[in-house]
Amino acid sequence: MIALILIGGVGTRLRPFTCDFPKPLLPVVNRPFLEYQFDVLKRHGVRDVVLCTAYKPGLFHRMLGDGRRLGLRLRYAHERRPLGTGGAVKNALPRPDSTVLVLNGDILHNLDLTAFLGCHRRGRSELTIALTRVKDPTLYGLVETAPDGSVRRFLEKPSWDEVVTNTVNAGAYLFEPGALGRVPSGVAYSLERSLFPHMLEAGARVFGFISRGYWMDIGTVDKYLQVHLDLLRGEAPLDLPARLRRQRLCAGPGVRLGRELSVDGEEGKVFLGERTRVGDFVRFSRYVCVGPGCEIGKGASLEDCVVLRDCRIGDGAALKGCVVGPGCRIGKHAAISAGRALAGGSSLRPYSQL
Repeated sequence: MIALILIGGVGTRLRPFTCDFPKPLLPVVNRPFLEYQFDVLKRHGVRDVVLCTAYKPGLFHRMLGDGRRLGLRLRYAHERRPLGTGGAVKNALPRPDSTVLVLNGDILHNLDLTAFLGCHRRGRSELTIALTRVKDPTLYGLVETAPDGSVRRFLEKPSWDEVVTNTVNAGAYLFEPGALGRVPSGVAYSLERSLFPHMLEAGARVFGFISRGYWMDIGTVDKYLQVHLDLLRGEAPLDLPARLRRQRLCAGPGVRLGRELSVDGEEGKVFLGERTRVGDFVRFSRYVCVGPGCEIGKGASLEDCVVLRDCRIGDGAALKGCVVGPGCRIGKHAAISAGRALAGGSSLRPYSQL
């Protein structure tokens, strides 16, 4: 089976971090986000992957290459103009000859692909859609299914009075060649808004598979922070360095630690990227991820935050519940409060507050 990953979006909701960097390559606990999807694929024996690119395609080639380093065979299908989710799949595989797995490139999940494929084959389905249960289905595309798993209807971002279930589209699909044959060539076309409802109207066999594993759309700054906290807390059962699972403070190669550091909170966990330098009396609270090449000044405090690579955090600075972009300069005794995000390359003057 071949897998296609849709990674052509510009990541508008995750700005400012996606202005210079595609969302699927943003670091999550100091690994490119896309590598977590690769781990899931490999765990279930999928090695052939096509990346459907549009925004900054050169960065994907540069960072991932042909996939050998990752134990995969990677190919790239580039869109010269936006083609939508359906158009991107058609552009990548004009004439598929076997079952195709399609994944959205901004979802972190541990989908059981083996069980997913088994459901697809048992139902003799032309299309099977992975579903997940959420607390607020009004934010997503709701999918209503019958007791046998067949899809009854799709409802995009329903109002609460329209909600009859909490199962939503999880961004993973299995297609038979005939289903993809319905997608027109060379034009912008949506899987979710065009192909799926049209297949239902035509009486095609369309089934849903409810995934009970972890699922998170990292499309906003809040969700990007949340997925870091979930991984560090162990709530997302995905692959992390073994030492990070064992230690409360995990330091990469070349890290230099000052005196009298503290990690507050019984369940706190801190991950420091390679070559990071930490001054004396720094206090870490709860869950903190610091990228490579950073410098944290004497007496600084960091709580439930993400600091990307090559940042300088001044003496006595305080960061809480925030995301700091790469290459930022935080002045001494400056403070960044919860819910804030600082764009890469920004500077915050000493004693200022954000």
